[in-house]
Amino acid sequence: MSPTRNYDIEGIELSDDQYTVEQSLIRNKYKALDADGDVVLRGKQELFELKEQFPFIDADGEEVFTVKAGSVIDVAGDYLLTDARTGEDLVVLDNDFSLLQDTWTVRDPDHDSALARIDSRGALVTLARHYVPFGNWIPHKYEITDPEGDHVGTVAGQFSLRDRYEIDIDDASDVPKEPIVAAAMVIDAIQNN
Repeated sequence: MSPTRNYDIEGIELSDDQYTVEQSLIRNKYKALDADGDVVLRGKQELFELKEQFPFIDADGEEVFTVKAGSVIDVAGDYLLTDARTGEDLVVLDNDFSLLQDTWTVRDPDHDSALARIDSRGALVTLARHYVPFGNWIPHKYEITDPEGDHVGTVAGQFSLRDRYEIDIDDASDVPKEPIVAAAMVIDAIQNN
């Protein structure tokens, strides 16, 4: 990780260590709540776009970042997280496609170095979530690690009709926290498409 690179997202401060993310029952619409229960982000999938696109807004309705697929059909590919206010590309979410595990690498957009990994836990659960009827009702779990494989945090789903999960950051001293938390929030939306 480049020590001079700033990964902060203008317009939001994701300084808490725990967030709850809830999906709407109707479509891929999400809201993220901080530890006090206040909405810090809202996002939704843009419909009828050639490339998947997810704009995210703050609690006041101001756009803060966008996640956009690198190509039209992106089974395993790159998604770019761009700061809406500065236009700067902050990180690339790289989906390493596998039938047994969902693996995402969060990379620097300029020099492609890994900043963190977000891995699903358990091959059987991953297979069931993707291929068993109503498998999407099985709560998912991910572990967030730094580039050396050290634990940073978790993303843990809860059993409900709509996706609801907790993001817990235990130690973000070696990773840029805001884009890692933002990435964890959008991975569920990307995985469900």
